Amino acid sequence: MHDVYETCPVFDNAHFTLRFVRKDDVNDLLEVYSDKHALPFFNSDNCDGDNFYYPDPEHMRSAIDFWIRSYETKWFVRWAIIDKTIAKAIGTVEMFHRTADDDFDGAGVLRLDVRSDYEKAEILHELFSLFIPAAYDLFDCTEIITKIPVYAVERAAAAQKYGFAKSDSCLIGTNDRHAYNGYWTMKKSKS
Repeated sequence: MHDVYETCPVFDNAHFTLRFVRKDDVNDLLEVYSDKHALPFFNSDNCDGDNFYYPDPEHMRSAIDFWIRSYETKWFVRWAIIDKTIAKAIGTVEMFHRTADDDFDGAGVLRLDVRSDYEKAEILHELFSLFIPAAYDLFDCTEIITKIPVYAVERAAAAQKYGFAKSDSCLIGTNDRHAYNGYWTMKKSKS
């Protein structure tokens, strides 16, 4: 199996490229993480109070540095989503293998953050299609979970069309033991 922490793969289709986040993504990603309309869709569960709102380049630089260090320590991987038509990063995908004492032990956790103008079912579905097929093997999991708030109707439509189903289980915070709800899950196809 390919070790995602040794060589981070690039995912590519006609519209988007997903590649490992870089320090020079700061200005593009600032447009994402300072977008107050996008903020409610970001999953900050179990992130020690970070809500992923970065209003200036310094906060954004610090976040990117943290994401790079987290990859180096094999905690999680953060890809920049590049829209080929404008040659800019319009969001990120984060993924990691979760070890915990709850129903989501061993699951791959997917965080997908995009600018608010990209929060559309067809775009989110395309991003799921680009990334998820390889994610099960990259993160050694048979289930992928992602948080979808009740008001995220475009995201829910994309997830449901792709094969995710709403879960009644809560993710229990490893640090604060808080029960986080709103997760959708998809099992790996047996074929």
